[in-house]
Amino acid sequence: MKKFVMALAATTALTGAAYAAPLELEKDEVKFGFIKLTDMAPLAVAYEQGYFLDEGLFVTLEAQANWKVLLDGVIDGKLDGAHMLAGQPLAATIGFGTEAHIVTPFSMDLNGNGITVSNEIWDQMKPNIPVGADGKPQHPISASALKPVVEKYKSEGKPFNMGMVFPVSTHNYELRYWLAAGGLEPGFYSPDNITGQIGADVLLSVTPPPQMPATLEAGTIYGYCVGEPWNQQAVFKGIGVPVVTDYELWKNNPEKVFGMTAEFTEQYPNTTLAITKALIRAAMWLDENDNANRPEAVEILSRPEYVGADYDVIANSMTGTFEYEKGDKRDVPDFNVFFRYNATYPYYSDAVWYLTQMRRWGQIAEAKPDSWYDEVAKSVYKPEIYLEAARLLVDEGLANEADFPWDSDGYKAPTPAEDVIDGIGYDGKAPNAYLESLPIGLKGDQKVVGTEIQG
Repeated sequence: MKKFVMALAATTALTGAAYAAPLELEKDEVKFGFIKLTDMAPLAVAYEQGYFLDEGLFVTLEAQANWKVLLDGVIDGKLDGAHMLAGQPLAATIGFGTEAHIVTPFSMDLNGNGITVSNEIWDQMKPNIPVGADGKPQHPISASALKPVVEKYKSEGKPFNMGMVFPVSTHNYELRYWLAAGGLEPGFYSPDNITGQIGADVLLSVTPPPQMPATLEAGTIYGYCVGEPWNQQAVFKGIGVPVVTDYELWKNNPEKVFGMTAEFTEQYPNTTLAITKALIRAAMWLDENDNANRPEAVEILSRPEYVGADYDVIANSMTGTFEYEKGDKRDVPDFNVFFRYNATYPYYSDAVWYLTQMRRWGQIAEAKPDSWYDEVAKSVYKPEIYLEAARLLVDEGLANEADFPWDSDGYKAPTPAEDVIDGIGYDGKAPNAYLESLPIGLKGDQKVVGTEIQG
């Protein structure tokens, strides 16, 4: 774990920017945590490009061992903020797991995850996957191709184990979504059983992201859902095959957020704005000129203090391509999105989707009215802070007015059915109707009691 301390001597003027009086920061020395994943890039770029320093912030960045350690660090004040799973602030705020009021003024990215299976499982799946005229597997690959494999393991009395990174991670929900869309039961949670494996065809368990390839290679799990570069690492190591990206599961789905305690944002409002400004600038840099800066970003991320994977592994997905089977590299220009499509705006509808998945699988044990989803989303996601920071950047000549959704009510337009792998659209303003539309999962007043769904 390497610490970076910014030097005051490095202060430079903003070239070409309109003069603006700097914010009077209540706290100018801050420490942020992250997990070694490529989507921590806005933090690394804001540091390396001097955007934090432009705001008068002296920043320390520290890699964390896992998501729980990271969350605990923010809650107990050892960290002032962190690169977080979007589900973490929501779960903490509603009291699922560790209880604390965590908020986010900034969404860090869209897409960026994949589902990988071992070579052995891939070989068993391939007969069930149609091929194109070029002889290559047709994408997206449905979990229905995995279903006969899982059924064979069950008939032989073998548990079918897969990994995800945290119980309230996007990866847990994306893996569950993919499995359920293919007719496989990913299991339920209950207040008395938080394994998430009640009634499961596929047993999901937690593995920290950097440990995924080694755990797959050891045979402890048969596949996993994780962010980059740990899917591409499996390809490079020759131990697994990514079968689907989350872009194929749900086009331009929300991913990580930058989380802080509500107390921090209230006690240090100008500092919060300054942090948000720097992160917006970093996201803009990452996507500008059709990703022209991505090779430089890959070099930054490959350093041991950040992600620490080989340059070529990170570049395999970060620069607009994604490799499935070894040699089957395809163009996926939006695999990582940091600013396009209003990626950084913290939409309430994104928060609501995570909450629906918590309810779908029993992490939220009781039915909730649509108004509850809206209230929780608004208590955690803070677009008003984001837009205030964006306005300052526009006024300073550092951002374009047209790049921000000033008139948004906080909800995206509904996701059309064709943008989702199972053909089921999503409207954040109608969470209960959305839950009803999903074939597998809790609906209405249903709850998990023991090993059964009642209601």
